[in-house]
Amino acid sequence: MKSTKMITINDIKKAQENLKNIAQNTPLTKAPILSEAFRSEIYFKKENLQLTGSFKVRGAFNRVASLSQEKRDAGVVAASAGNHAQGLAYATQHFNCEATIFMPEATPLTKVSGVKSYGAEVILHGENFDEAYEAAQEFAQKKQKEFIHPFADDDVIAGQGTISLEILEKVPDLKQLIVPIGGGGLIAGIAIAAKAINPDIKIIGVVATGAKAMKDSYRSQMPIDSLSVRTIADGIAVRDVTPKLLDIIIDYVDDIVEVSDNEIANAILFLLEKHKLVVEGAGAVATAAIMHEKVEIEDSKVCAVISGGNIDVTMLAQIIEKGLVKSNRKMNLIVTLMDKPGALMHLTEVFKECSANIVQIDFDRNSVKLEFGEALVTIALETKGEEHQKLIREKLKQNGYRFKQI
Repeated sequence: MKSTKMITINDIKKAQENLKNIAQNTPLTKAPILSEAFRSEIYFKKENLQLTGSFKVRGAFNRVASLSQEKRDAGVVAASAGNHAQGLAYATQHFNCEATIFMPEATPLTKVSGVKSYGAEVILHGENFDEAYEAAQEFAQKKQKEFIHPFADDDVIAGQGTISLEILEKVPDLKQLIVPIGGGGLIAGIAIAAKAINPDIKIIGVVATGAKAMKDSYRSQMPIDSLSVRTIADGIAVRDVTPKLLDIIIDYVDDIVEVSDNEIANAILFLLEKHKLVVEGAGAVATAAIMHEKVEIEDSKVCAVISGGNIDVTMLAQIIEKGLVKSNRKMNLIVTLMDKPGALMHLTEVFKECSANIVQIDFDRNSVKLEFGEALVTIALETKGEEHQKLIREKLKQNGYRFKQI
């Protein structure tokens, strides 16, 4: 493979030709709420609406399109946290080529199902991407099949770079591009293309706090691997740094910032509620960086790349639940009652007076923490904000209830 530093705008334009009628030119739309809040023009590049729910189909398809027929006939192998797997499975189905894909054991079911739906074989192995990657490489060598790397590959990087061509065609005077970073293939391709078109554009990378090897390496100008990774953004949960990609990022990227899981969750909920977009953790990090002021963007034209939307429904439910509690739209209480007829009815009358809707209730009379003749009620209420919750607390106190908000 030629050195990744030799990737040019021409390679990326060639990839765009390979992807014609395959990858969608996904919507690039203005984000009105963020634009107003930060007095800027902020755009979203919605790769969550891509064919396989993520940008990864671009690089994977370009790579398979560049293989010889002999190598396609032998079949390909890959490792992926989910999105590269779906992109590659789609590509190999298109070219009638067998694919064996290693994925971490904790990969969300939606991603595993998506891969299998395109006819690829899935092998779940390891706690994270890097462990699945090692097993996949060993398998590829043993079976003499082509290994297709999810990010450290020229053709894959060139495919991802086609996103820049689409963005800058629509907003040629863009000032900043904010891009998620896992292994670095996406930001490498985007940065190479964007800087070739406009050398003054700023490229800002975003990592998750629980997987920040690339940020640490960028700051130190040398590869520094993480001991472990832990983040809700499973698509960028990469432990080890690839030196070739670090070199590109040092050369082309202007800064790297980090966002916490709480900040990512806030962005997922914001995109769902305000923009009607279903976005996975990795896809939300660029938006999170804007929302939580990790980047300077006032009076600027900015684009956040929403890289994918393949979020596990269970994870999404947890994020919504916590978001409702945090925004005072849901209230969870534990109330101590006298264990006698009518006690629960009296409690619910208090909530009725406050116009608080009960959505869940649980009754416990056996806890060792209780005195004899007492019961604990765990109750979830729909509420209308902080003032409403304050009213409920005051009413409970007025009626002599012992309670705890959780």
